[in-house]
Amino acid sequence: MIQCYITDRRTLPAGQTLDDAIRRNVSAGVDWIQIREKDLPARELFALLQGLPGKIIVNSRVDVALAAGAAGAHLPSHSPAPRLWRTITPPGFLLGVSCHSAKELRTAEDEGADYAVFGPVFPPLSKPPERPAVGLEGLALAVAGVKIPVLALGGITRENAASCVEAGAAGIAGISIFQRMNVRI
Repeated sequence: MIQCYITDRRTLPAGQTLDDAIRRNVSAGVDWIQIREKDLPARELFALLQGLPGKIIVNSRVDVALAAGAAGAHLPSHSPAPRLWRTITPPGFLLGVSCHSAKELRTAEDEGADYAVFGPVFPPLSKPPERPAVGLEGLALAVAGVKIPVLALGGITRENAASCVEAGAAGIAGISIFQRMNVRI
């Protein structure tokens, strides 16, 4: 099961730094760290990435990910197609896409994404829901239509993570499950 910690330094517990949270999660066996610090200017984001352990995926900023030598970039839905980015990325550079429907998953796969994050599966724990949760049945139906790895997102807890994988997800992604808890799934 792939485990992807999505960062949000603004919601860290008091006294914890983003560096602390990342290092703790890498030590606990998290596979990918998606740096999702949307408000940081490019220079500050680049500086943040220096010296981080683990497989780092940068949210939205392919340019910064490339400059920093990150493992990949995660694209919001409706971004330019991953295949367009392939012309400037090195072999093995991961390109993922956020998806909220089975149709978006198929499009991401058709457009060359290496993986997708799909949700919300359950009501999100870290923010008010923007979309209705699809549930495990919705996850299973969506995942069945693609071959790329799909990570379940939204309301993922230690108690429901395995059920997401049983429904066909290749793993889980989230903020709260990794940020607020010392989780080894």
